[in-house]
Amino acid sequence: MVQIDALRLVSQIRDWASALGFSQIGIAPVDLSSAEPGFAAWLAAGFHGEMAYMAHHGMKRARPAELVAGTLSVLTARMDYLPQDTPPDWQAQEFARLERPGEAIVSVYARGRDYHKVLRARLQKLAERIAEAVGPLGFRVFTDSAPVLEAELAARSGQGWRGKHTLVLNREGGSMFFLGEIYLDIALPPSAPVSAHCGQCQACIDVCPTGAIVGPQRLDARRCISYLTIEHAGPIPLPLRHLLANRIYGCDDCQLACPWNKFAGRAALPDFDAREGLAGSALATLFGWSEDEFLRRTEGSPIRRIGHERWLRNIAVALGNALRQAPADERAPLRTALQTHAAHASALVREHVAWALAQG
Repeated sequence: MVQIDALRLVSQIRDWASALGFSQIGIAPVDLSSAEPGFAAWLAAGFHGEMAYMAHHGMKRARPAELVAGTLSVLTARMDYLPQDTPPDWQAQEFARLERPGEAIVSVYARGRDYHKVLRARLQKLAERIAEAVGPLGFRVFTDSAPVLEAELAARSGQGWRGKHTLVLNREGGSMFFLGEIYLDIALPPSAPVSAHCGQCQACIDVCPTGAIVGPQRLDARRCISYLTIEHAGPIPLPLRHLLANRIYGCDDCQLACPWNKFAGRAALPDFDAREGLAGSALATLFGWSEDEFLRRTEGSPIRRIGHERWLRNIAVALGNALRQAPADERAPLRTALQTHAAHASALVREHVAWALAQG
């Protein structure tokens, strides 16, 4: 393929990607060797916690051609996910949820359809469209589903820069977007990376409820509320329970505090609009979901992956925090909700319910 053909193909790919709902595409080189020392140090510090899969594949995350033999370039794609009806002051409105301790907070990205399903299907369509244009093509699509350094690839392909919270930031789109990749066995011209624009701002570091961002671009996942409520399978560490407040699945605080997210784009697809029950619901209501109701309401949602047991664990902690803050005359409904699962079959749930009841 001659260079002019490659440039024209990249232009065509941008058009096809836009039609599929992607906000931007970029092309990254496959040499990520300079990222290996930092990744190795992060693992050595134990910052990955129980996410053993982060270490299982060694340095394959930084070596695309080892993960998928024959890879010559990586197409990166981002897709905005703020619901289409998100108001201009959405960051302030989301922070306000913390002032209503009886309300459950689910991370914005998880209120709609599972992004894995949405992005994977559309990346597959994009790859097939590329194959139609170039002939025989070796490719593989990824969406947070394999040993891939997604943020590193995105930054190197011009999607944005790594913010101090480790997420990719875009001047025109903030950080409220998903990332996906297509590993290709054709060489395409890399996109130019962009410079960082965080400056002296460290709002994301200052706002983190648990101090999980231990320094610029250094995240100790073991303290991160997203990790604790989603990836962590055991008991929530006692010193951190009060800090979870009413967050029951994920945490957006570092993104809510980021000035660049005033530019966050709205989703081009309705898939990420909030489902009924996942925004603004009372903790007591969600705690009352049976396992069957949990599975029904979270079908096609990223929340389903944590299972009903961890769902109840998380809500029990939030109810305990609400009980601790509630005036004496408002505690009865919270205690009643907790007592419905005081004899739950799961020891994990029982322990967190007992802790919550002891809060007030």
